[in-house]
Amino acid sequence: METPKERRPKNFSIRRKTKKQLRPKKYFKDHKRRLRESIKPGTVLILLTGIHKGKRVVFLKQLKTGLLMVTGPYKLNGCPLRRVNQRFVIATCTQIDISKVKIPENLTDNFFRHEKVEQQSDEIFATKKTEYVLKEERKTAQVEVDKALLSVIKKREDRVMLKGYLSTFFSLSRSELPHKMKF
Repeated sequence: METPKERRPKNFSIRRKTKKQLRPKKYFKDHKRRLRESIKPGTVLILLTGIHKGKRVVFLKQLKTGLLMVTGPYKLNGCPLRRVNQRFVIATCTQIDISKVKIPENLTDNFFRHEKVEQQSDEIFATKKTEYVLKEERKTAQVEVDKALLSVIKKREDRVMLKGYLSTFFSLSRSELPHKMKF
């Protein structure tokens, strides 16, 4: 039995095959920022990661990068103004009316960035670390936002319970099932 001969194409194209034109590349700045339906300004959130995990915080606004700006208030639970990704929070059904709270205009993503300090030393392998120093601008913004937020909390009927709720940590025991809870 003879083996069939391989068929060769009649024409050999000289051009190289080009990749199909894909959609134009979307850069991060062009992405659409979506906010979870359960998160609205004034919602009490539970932080799930970071140094403040387990703390209950108040959501203030969404920044241009899509991160959430939250605060403790600092006086109640020690959580300062922070940027948090919405994947790492649980939204509770507790709401605080912060429509009268004036949030400073300078609280943007640039406000939270650290300035890079170049180390000037004669040694090649410098082991000194530069410590982060809190700016006065950040301290005044924290005091300003906390004062306005605490005044709103003081006007509520359930202020004692709400202050206690914000100052306690979130935790689960063995018998508590998170998938059956209503936050």
